[in-house]
Amino acid sequence: MIRIFSLATIALLFTGLTACAQKSDDKSKRSSPPAIATATVNGTVITINYSAPSVKGRTIGKDLEPKDGLVWRTGANEATVFEVSKDVTIDGNKLPAGKYGLFTIYNGSECTVIFNKTWDQWGAFDYKEAADAFRIKVPVGKAPAFAEKFNISVDNAGKVTILWGDTSVSFDVK
Repeated sequence: MIRIFSLATIALLFTGLTACAQKSDDKSKRSSPPAIATATVNGTVITINYSAPSVKGRTIGKDLEPKDGLVWRTGANEATVFEVSKDVTIDGNKLPAGKYGLFTIYNGSECTVIFNKTWDQWGAFDYKEAADAFRIKVPVGKAPAFAEKFNISVDNAGKVTILWGDTSVSFDVK
């Protein structure tokens, strides 16, 4: 009888731990849930996987990233992944088909957009400049409306737009 009770207890404990593990793997439950921006441009599929934080009354640049002059994962949680199904050109730079980490560095009215060969990483903690495919500099503009939730979009012309707070950053993929 004790043996049956012990086996039942172990089975319940295992079931509970498995359920907790599965629940914690559900990225949609995160405070910065996953999001995807995608478009097909001239037969090339552009997909951007990121996590979308919310401002929640905090100050961007002080309480929240990006902070001027520092590399940012361009979202939350894992590094943002920029993927193209075919070779593309961005601001005169050739980017071969594949996955890249999308990082940014904000400096006032200018933003450096970084396409890094290491896409599978947490945040920007392991970011290495030596792995950059290339960088481009784009102007920081004013968002059409305050973006409470971080957002990346890509339209069918290949324009990628990053909205966060009252700022907007765009670049074209050709």
